Amino acid sequence: MKRREFITLLGGAAAWPLAARAQQPRIPVVGFLNTASPDGHAAIVSAFRQGLNQIGYVDGQNVTIEYRWAEGHNERLPAMAADLVRRQVAVIVATSAPAALAAKAATATIPIVFETGADPVRLGLVASLSRPGGNITGVTQANVELAPKRLQLLHEVIPTTKVMGLLVNPADGVLAENYTKEVQAAARSLGLQLHVLIGSAERDFDSVFAKLIDVRAGGLVISGGAFLTNHSGELALLAVRHAVPTIFQSREFALAGGLLSYGAAITEAYRIAGTYAGRILKGERPADLPVQQATKVAMYINLKTAKALGLTVPDSLLARADEAIE
Repeated sequence: MKRREFITLLGGAAAWPLAARAQQPRIPVVGFLNTASPDGHAAIVSAFRQGLNQIGYVDGQNVTIEYRWAEGHNERLPAMAADLVRRQVAVIVATSAPAALAAKAATATIPIVFETGADPVRLGLVASLSRPGGNITGVTQANVELAPKRLQLLHEVIPTTKVMGLLVNPADGVLAENYTKEVQAAARSLGLQLHVLIGSAERDFDSVFAKLIDVRAGGLVISGGAFLTNHSGELALLAVRHAVPTIFQSREFALAGGLLSYGAAITEAYRIAGTYAGRILKGERPADLPVQQATKVAMYINLKTAKALGLTVPDSLLARADEAIE
């Protein structure tokens, strides 16, 4: 063999692996947009990954997840959504109503999977649940729709109370508005006076409970949203300190000392969002995937707190509880 021919063959052999690697398919990137912070959210992230795994996607192997946490600052969401669009991610998973609205405003082409506790039709995210249309679909926990039930459950424990408080975060926008309307309607039907209180920063909490005492409110309903959920532990402690019977949506609230928790299983909603993201990566269109609802609902009662408040929980309520914490 001539020397020139040998060099040519050798060069071709060395170049072949490089060409083969260049032809390898690009690993898809999923953008994960959340209003909260990663602290305390390991369970929901795990549930989301579990959903992806069910469709055959494993983070770090055949998919990459880019996390964007707004740390409770919803005003950061538009820039974060725009950044994910610039990076040309394959799917944006937007968890919470503000994140979903920011993602929708950022792109009309990249598929979006939302997870929210509000009605996505009323939010303007989709045209209908069965036929979402466009580039967006997702899952809802229906936590706004459960808001009247929370007021009703709290009223069962404190039936003589005629004045109640509702804590909302105005930064949640449409979610806060819808929650307020639902609870106000429920209060009217129960013959209760409702005071709406604002909490958009941790420094507001002391004044919220001081206001409850001023208006002689016998109980408090806390709305949803990432900010209030992130501070469920602090809110539970304040409720105990000020002797205010309080209900929220998450089990963590009752475990931290809150009297009652009633809401959808959030981990189930995130798992479903993960399966939808995986199905879209495999080629399905968001418009063809109906909005799903996480239907599992759970109630938790902290009996230790009830005793400290001098309350007797009705047997009918205890029989319906998923867990009585003692």
